[in-house]
Amino acid sequence: MTPPAAESLRERAIAVLRANDRGGYTVPSAGLYPFQWNWDSCLVALGWACFDEPRAWQEIETLFAAQWPDGMVPHIVFHRDDPGYFPGPAVWATGRRPASSGITQPPVAASCVRWMLERAVDREAALAAVARLFPRLLAWHAWFHRARDPEERGFVATVHPWETGMDNSPAWDAPLAAVVPAPDLAPYERRDLAHVDAAQRPTRAEYDRYMTLVQLFRELAYDPAEMVARSPFLVVDPGTNAILLRADRDLAQLARILGEKEAEARIGIWIARAEAALPRLLADPESGLWHAFDLRRECRIPARTHAGFLAFLAGLGDARLAATLDHWVDTTRYALSSVPAGDPAFDRRRYWRGPVWPVANLLIGRGAQERGAEKAARRLRRDTAALIAGGGFREYFDPLSGEGLGGACFGWTAAVWLAWIDQPGRDRGPDDWSDPLK
Repeated sequence: MTPPAAESLRERAIAVLRANDRGGYTVPSAGLYPFQWNWDSCLVALGWACFDEPRAWQEIETLFAAQWPDGMVPHIVFHRDDPGYFPGPAVWATGRRPASSGITQPPVAASCVRWMLERAVDREAALAAVARLFPRLLAWHAWFHRARDPEERGFVATVHPWETGMDNSPAWDAPLAAVVPAPDLAPYERRDLAHVDAAQRPTRAEYDRYMTLVQLFRELAYDPAEMVARSPFLVVDPGTNAILLRADRDLAQLARILGEKEAEARIGIWIARAEAALPRLLADPESGLWHAFDLRRECRIPARTHAGFLAFLAGLGDARLAATLDHWVDTTRYALSSVPAGDPAFDRRRYWRGPVWPVANLLIGRGAQERGAEKAARRLRRDTAALIAGGGFREYFDPLSGEGLGGACFGWTAAVWLAWIDQPGRDRGPDDWSDPLK
């Protein structure tokens, strides 16, 4: 069978975003994820920006319209009710308008905004959008550094696996096991299993603990200080911290462009703290890979996950990490598996425990390219293109067979194709879809 031409894939990627458009925001995947997710939405905006810049800016502005008064941006915004999803707004019961969850997600927004500004065709409109968004971005970053690093140690804490965006990562096995399921946990029915095979999703035992944490936070009225003080799950996530450090750097650049000198100086303090603290706390001395840190048990978590390579995105990856990445990409047919094949935790089909995620490849690949790990960066981009071309715009992929898994017609996978793979200006024949770096 003849592989689809790149132009056909571009058209299909655009069609995915348009089909998932709900008028100002984009659902990740119809049915499975029927609301606006925080980091999905920001990354999807990169795709919109490739063919409809006003709609791209609207995506992020719609998200920030749900920002809480203290600066927190929730991980889900429930613009409309949908009984096909659990846990919905009634379960979270945050009392916000629009309705939202009570936790956050990795803060990719500032980085996406800077990327969109740099690529903007309509520079004047883009600068106006950046000026509107900048105070909200600054408030969100300030919330992270205040609410999740109250002692100003240079790293932010995470109180729920959902906040990391990598829900069932092996890095959360030990800290999540310490969460005792609430004896009065309300009965619930998981709706995700109506859309995706249970073998590709988190387990029931994990979900009981996820919901126990939600119940606790609801009882605490989502008070940030109380959540940090009382959550039995409290970790330093390498992904969140690397993304925040990168986002702080990008926010500082936006401040320079806008002439916001006081804000730039304030952001500089956050950057300096993180640069000093994160490598010391998270980096493995031999491999350079960043590991999560369990703040309740005060120990580095040994689990190896691809989130550790986001150190490159933060501008802190070194030669040891590059060598580790070079080895890791060769453990599977398609890179980058979320856990290395051969690891006891590796599960080729289960969510964040083995599959390849195009959006993670984008973030890791971009960081690796910037830090000089060019061979691995090229491999990530080539394999991402081959997976999408062969398996469609799926949520994630089997790293051994290339089979598409999870949600179908997935928004941020379509955005990855548009913003990273199918970049204008590169010569490409109809048959080299499988290696976009030729």
